[in-house]
Amino acid sequence: MKSISFFLCLVTFSAFAQGTKADYDRANYIKESTRYKVYDEPGNVTWIDKTHTFWYQVQTPKGPVYYLVNAETRQKQKAFDSEKLAGLLDRETGQKSNLNSLSNPKMEEGRFSFTAYGKNWEYDLKSGELRSPGDVTPPRPWGYWGSQRDESEGNPVTSPDKKWKAYIKNSNVYVSRADDPKSERQLSFDGSPGEFYSAWIYWSPDSKHFVSNRVRPGQKRSLTLIESSPADQLQPKLHTRDYLKPGDALSQRYPVVFDAEKGTASAVDASLIPNQYSLSAPVWHKNGGSFVIEYNRRGHQVYNVLKVDAATGEALEVIKESSKTFIHYSGKRFRHYAEGTEEMIWMSERDGWNHLYLYDARTGNVKNQITRGTWVVRRVVHVDEPNRRIIFEGSGRETGQDPYFIQLYSVNFDGTGLTRLTGENGNHQAVFSHDYAYFVDTWSRIDQAAETVLRATRDGSTLMKLEKADIRDLLKTGWVMPEVFVSTGRDDSTDIWGMIIRPSNFDPKKKYPVIEYIYAGPHDSFVPKSFATDSRGDLHQLAELGFIVVQIDGMGTSNRSKAFHDVCWQNLKDSGFPDRIKWIKAAATRYPYMDISRVGIFGNSAGGQSSAGALLHHPEFYKVAVSSSGCHDNRMDKIWWNEQWMGYPIGRQYEESSNVTHAHKLQGKLLLILGEMDDNVDPSSTFQLINAIIKANKYVDFLFVPGMGHSLGGDYGEHRRRDFFVKHLIGVDPPEWEGHIHTSGR
Repeated sequence: MKSISFFLCLVTFSAFAQGTKADYDRANYIKESTRYKVYDEPGNVTWIDKTHTFWYQVQTPKGPVYYLVNAETRQKQKAFDSEKLAGLLDRETGQKSNLNSLSNPKMEEGRFSFTAYGKNWEYDLKSGELRSPGDVTPPRPWGYWGSQRDESEGNPVTSPDKKWKAYIKNSNVYVSRADDPKSERQLSFDGSPGEFYSAWIYWSPDSKHFVSNRVRPGQKRSLTLIESSPADQLQPKLHTRDYLKPGDALSQRYPVVFDAEKGTASAVDASLIPNQYSLSAPVWHKNGGSFVIEYNRRGHQVYNVLKVDAATGEALEVIKESSKTFIHYSGKRFRHYAEGTEEMIWMSERDGWNHLYLYDARTGNVKNQITRGTWVVRRVVHVDEPNRRIIFEGSGRETGQDPYFIQLYSVNFDGTGLTRLTGENGNHQAVFSHDYAYFVDTWSRIDQAAETVLRATRDGSTLMKLEKADIRDLLKTGWVMPEVFVSTGRDDSTDIWGMIIRPSNFDPKKKYPVIEYIYAGPHDSFVPKSFATDSRGDLHQLAELGFIVVQIDGMGTSNRSKAFHDVCWQNLKDSGFPDRIKWIKAAATRYPYMDISRVGIFGNSAGGQSSAGALLHHPEFYKVAVSSSGCHDNRMDKIWWNEQWMGYPIGRQYEESSNVTHAHKLQGKLLLILGEMDDNVDPSSTFQLINAIIKANKYVDFLFVPGMGHSLGGDYGEHRRRDFFVKHLIGVDPPEWEGHIHTSGR
């Protein structure tokens, strides 16, 4: 009652004001008070080894509770007494334990393991004994995502039968018997430092052949960062990262098949794989007679799958994929080889929607289209070769539902027998048993809490109701459910989906500035579809300051039709703005309290590019923007993401989409936020925008955060962002800083 009374006081105090200290306090309160207030929603659903028993945990008013469920008998029981475990942990650690703080929980037959207080713990479910086998081993640090490995040198690679060793010396390929180093033979003679054979060697399963690529290395480029305030020394540190950018010369790889016994070499026809963006590692078929490689031509408009004969090196183009715009290789690529029948299942958008196709791998002919219609396959879950059946996730097929909602389906290889395994109007998440006989299905919407059931995979029938989330205590905190809103886009026919978030003290008689959180990266869609109390960008907390906050998926983003997606091609500055502006205007027509004379926008990374671009290209609508870690010129950013959408070769389209090019058009109020250690987007991208703004004699605010990487701004940046919107959209000075703002820290 005490926390509820505090909330009511905050609501009453600020009922007629916006951007006050009470609003800031309430934003912090909402963030903290909603934690652990969603009860009976399963988390960590996990099947135990190769059994039909699974476990999960739920939050309750007294803390987390763990359940075991036997899918065959439909029996559900508590895995153990949570209060007893907490007591044992109290005794062992000398601290008051909170089971919500357990990390890496894992349930096995008769044992529950987890980490807490820097130690690993094991709880015997039969004896009730708790023991610690030792301290937690610090995880190995993640390698940098862009690091380029040297493949010119490496250790010898032994054949599967242990009889041979293949290796690289002086840029060429050598082989010897594993038990006789003196049997060494040189198999290639054309290698050199400028075109060497790769030490990444791939043996056939029968140990008769192996593949090494002849590599013409591309250029190297480094991103240089200065860490001004390192934690372990006074003086700054210099850091470098491998960081290829659009247009940089890439390594070219030409596979050569070697016969270990005969010593012969057969090169794959280089004319089949020119101007590579990438060439995949060979995947050998089980019989060792052939292997498959995937070839992505630079520009991402040609993507082929080649089957290579091990004895001759001859290649058959089994799959030939092409597009006038781009092939979304980084997000919509699926290939499965059914070796027994020599067939391939392939994912493609060739008919305008993302679907599955069945190929004859012997001829390269399409046997049939497996799925079809004005909806999309989102992910293949499982291919059952013996029964010639596929389980997959799809969206947009069910009439009257949000087209982004994921549903589960199964279908035969020949396209018959399409079965809907789920159907409830919500976003479904499934966890399957090891043999795919059962699955746990949880579905929800942003405006409806989760329900969870156990289903039979054969037909999707419900075998057992497991949980229905309880959000009564959540709603008592003042947290407000988002609203789903739909309006047509720029073409007046395509539905554009988004959400609206209002403050807890919302008064329809008042006027509210509108803030859009934007991420228009074409690699996905981004408006949440499942129930959650928190969001990236802390949107509920931002609304509490006196705003209506919206998030929208405009054209140019993924998971709809190919035409919907293609809007982004060579035109990232579009960012779906014609759809977003039309959507916000439609919402304001329905809800006149949305004051669209005061619209702000913020985003990070690609969203940083878009939010700054809003003031350059649409200043008549957007008045205030906060841009974090922005990719303001796509020529300055990493190669893979930008060439995927902006194309190759580098042309005027890159300049036209650059915020730097259009900096002189800046109107409105702009705050740029940047971390000095951002190794995702080159920080120079932001500095070059600032330089162009200065040259145009325009005004810009800038926050540079020492030590911070790629981020929305962290706690400090979040506070500055809130203040910026309060000052420039509400028109009041934000309250003086005191204490610590509670944000996600992202």
